[in-house]
Amino acid sequence: MGRWRAFAALLRRNQIVNSSQRLNPYSSQCVSNHQSPCMASSRLIDLRYFSAFPSPISIYNNDSDSGSSDVYQNYEFGTHEEEEKGKIPVKAYFLSTSIDLKGMQADNLCNVVPPTSRSTNSIALKFSDSSSGIPIMEERESVSNCRFMVVFQYGSAVLFNVDDNDVESYLDMVRRHASGLLTEMRKDDYAVKEKPLLNKEMQGGPDYIVLKTLDTDSIRIIGSVLGQSIALDYFVSQVDKLVEEFAGINRAMEKTGTFTMHRKKLFQLVGKANSNLADVILRVGLFDRSEIAWREARYAQIYEYLREEYEVTQRFGNLDFKLKFVEHNIHFLQEVMQNRRSDLLEWCIIFLLTVENVLSIYEIVRESGGVSL
Repeated sequence: MGRWRAFAALLRRNQIVNSSQRLNPYSSQCVSNHQSPCMASSRLIDLRYFSAFPSPISIYNNDSDSGSSDVYQNYEFGTHEEEEKGKIPVKAYFLSTSIDLKGMQADNLCNVVPPTSRSTNSIALKFSDSSSGIPIMEERESVSNCRFMVVFQYGSAVLFNVDDNDVESYLDMVRRHASGLLTEMRKDDYAVKEKPLLNKEMQGGPDYIVLKTLDTDSIRIIGSVLGQSIALDYFVSQVDKLVEEFAGINRAMEKTGTFTMHRKKLFQLVGKANSNLADVILRVGLFDRSEIAWREARYAQIYEYLREEYEVTQRFGNLDFKLKFVEHNIHFLQEVMQNRRSDLLEWCIIFLLTVENVLSIYEIVRESGGVSL
């Protein structure tokens, strides 16, 4: 930009000189006749100076020409703001051990989304985001303009596009049909963004996923993985309590060389460990293949990505390892109790044999005494 300004200044100077020559041609001719070669060469030098070197005037006076960092900062902020604006919040909750889906479906018939698979362990509810309660045509076409809630039979509920202030009202709908409510509800946050111009079906990001098309099946897939993940957290915490209890028993055995536990308590621990494993595999369906993902490849891609993102398989592996530790301790304690029971029976047999021998000796002595008389 400095060269162009210098060139503009040179043109303006030439215009002034030409106008002065037109006003006083004789003086200009006289000056030109008496001009020395040195002055001509200096003018050439001035011309080369203006054309070859940038102007000392700052090129950052004009914000549009400066390319200052503020412009780029504003651009980056705008992009980040636009990215955050397009995200749909997703909130996953685990609030009970069982939910009556049939009763909940009966109470919310107008909001139930028709199922697209034969799965019966979940229902999806759709709520209009319009003030009138009746969605307009644009809202019917766009899933992002509505609120969704996917409820699972094993106790999870996943909310889509629901504000924090409205969460409790939606969870109260679930609590009315739930049994075995937890004292401490578990929660996880995620986000999804719809981007129709995306050159592929999906793209992952930190704590969010970008989809080319967001529809009800995509919501079901995302909800199923998040619901399983938050439920898995609960069962892992239950197994951690079992591990801690057996660790305390082992520490006590290390100090005293023995342990005190009733047989009933041991059976309760066995039942709790087995029920946790059965719930994760059967009720949560951690390894059941999604029918929606099986039917179409793009849903399978979302399903596999989210399972890998939440490390579902690895976390179940850790859970299984902890359960094996619990199982090993249970077997050990059962053997100790069985040995104790065997020892008790042996002592009982010894006592009975001793009593029998004493009675036999007494009978012999009494008979021998009677004969002598």
